[in-house]
Amino acid sequence: MAAYILPVAASGRYLADPGLLGSFGGEAEGAPVKVVIAHSPDSDDAFMHFAIGEGKVDTGEYQFEHEMADIETLNRHAVEGRHEVTAISIHAYAHLADKYALLNHGASMGEGYGPVLITRDPRSREDLEDCIIAVPGEWTSAALALKLWMPHAMTQVVPFDEIMQRIDSGEFVAGVIIHEGQVTYEEEGYHKVVDLGDWWATTQDGLPLPLGGNAIRRDLGEEHIREISRILRESIAYALEHREEALNYAEQYNRGLTREQTDRFVGMYVNQRTLDYGEDGREAVCRFLRMGAGTGAVPEIPEPEFIA
Repeated sequence: MAAYILPVAASGRYLADPGLLGSFGGEAEGAPVKVVIAHSPDSDDAFMHFAIGEGKVDTGEYQFEHEMADIETLNRHAVEGRHEVTAISIHAYAHLADKYALLNHGASMGEGYGPVLITRDPRSREDLEDCIIAVPGEWTSAALALKLWMPHAMTQVVPFDEIMQRIDSGEFVAGVIIHEGQVTYEEEGYHKVVDLGDWWATTQDGLPLPLGGNAIRRDLGEEHIREISRILRESIAYALEHREEALNYAEQYNRGLTREQTDRFVGMYVNQRTLDYGEDGREAVCRFLRMGAGTGAVPEIPEPEFIA
């Protein structure tokens, strides 16, 4: 079972990267402490961080700035420790655990649903054994889930928002879609080979599929980590309690979804699970990473910490 601890300093498992030490909190006395939150430019992340962006929660001494990029870019930026807080793929955490700890809130978990492997014509797993499958990033959880479902899958990284059109063009027979594509692919005439979240739940005792999480840089120190974590959790709680207000804000990042589709998509990935992984959610993260390490797809690491 995952360790659930606060403060992070208590674990002694990792030391901060020497190149990062001293890089935070050096502002003049009384000046705001800048914190960059890096996340994807999609409606669920916008919903989560709405209250901070719109001044709905008290951020105290911290001045939050938002930087947006696709999840694979954020995974790679995290290798450098570029941002104080960042969304990352759970898959990527196996490569980032020396610099970042997972927060116990901000998770995107698939409750019997998740990334979907699609084709234009009905296909089976056997039909795809000799095909190159488009995936939205080498370190995405979608890519790792596919490898667990189909260990010998041949893959090629394609920007997540190009996968459907490149299947359409005939460049790829199949691809794994994430984000809004999960709620639109059927309307657009694609066929599901497998919903990886459904497969995971069916084979893993009903556990949710861990897809993404918010991570905080380890070198910030216990006090800053605790306070920043509290503010981020309050932002999520505010959005859930003021859903229509937060949804109005999130719509500007919905990439063409209708209001109904945006509501559905946000509900899939921002919910009570986002406030707290829960014991089964933390176990799901540990199991996902253990299974990945067992196949050689990710390095083996100690069980993750989850910072409250």
